[in-house]
Amino acid sequence: MSSDADPVLAVDDLRKRYGETVALDGVDLAVADGEFVAVVGPSGCGKSTLLRVLSGLEAQFDGRVAVGGTDVRAGGSDDVGMVFQEPRLLGWADVRENVAVGLPADVDPERPAARDRVDDLIETVGLDGFADSRPDELSGGMAQRVSLARGLAYDPAVLLLDEPFSALDRLTKADQQDHLLDVWERRGTTVVLVTHDVEEAVYLADRVVVLDGQPGTVASVVDVDVERPRERADPDLVALRREVTDALGR
Repeated sequence: MSSDADPVLAVDDLRKRYGETVALDGVDLAVADGEFVAVVGPSGCGKSTLLRVLSGLEAQFDGRVAVGGTDVRAGGSDDVGMVFQEPRLLGWADVRENVAVGLPADVDPERPAARDRVDDLIETVGLDGFADSRPDELSGGMAQRVSLARGLAYDPAVLLLDEPFSALDRLTKADQQDHLLDVWERRGTTVVLVTHDVEEAVYLADRVVVLDGQPGTVASVVDVDVERPRERADPDLVALRREVTDALGR
């Protein structure tokens, strides 16, 4: 999928500093509607900083970041959903209530339409039957799926994922990756995933953006032109993993 036509997310010459420390220096990125982009890079290259800027959590930066044509500093961040590394669920609330937290502030979660939306999201992430469960009754993978549903509750133009599966064991991680792909394919949401896992990036994404350096810059962009559904052991994916790894200098 090309990112050249009408990008839903546009980053132009992004520069971010913390005092005298420059975290990002001249980052450019264009993501098309419905595209899945992964961002990889070594520790300290600015991956999480990039997501914080895209989400609107970091409002002080140079350059331009726009979602749906609206600068994030002028309200564009309302069209961005965020899923963190930890699920960050409310321990006292059940699954339905945790997902409802992501609804727009002016939506009454008790209204029938809102409840229907929340229940649809719970079903979408494969948790039908667990709406009344509390976080301590869920596995780690299930809790992360609640977080994913909450991130989608606002119906964002762009969904940002910050290493959401890094705390999971290998088998659970693979299962959750496939759940994510299923949700992405069914809903058509634009996704930007930050991960340190090259195999994950190549398996999931249409393109892999490699950040490098301190400050972080775009070192390479690797197109993953492999038909879906994909097999993890596909020789083409293996070759692309090697290409991304080489770009990382590993």
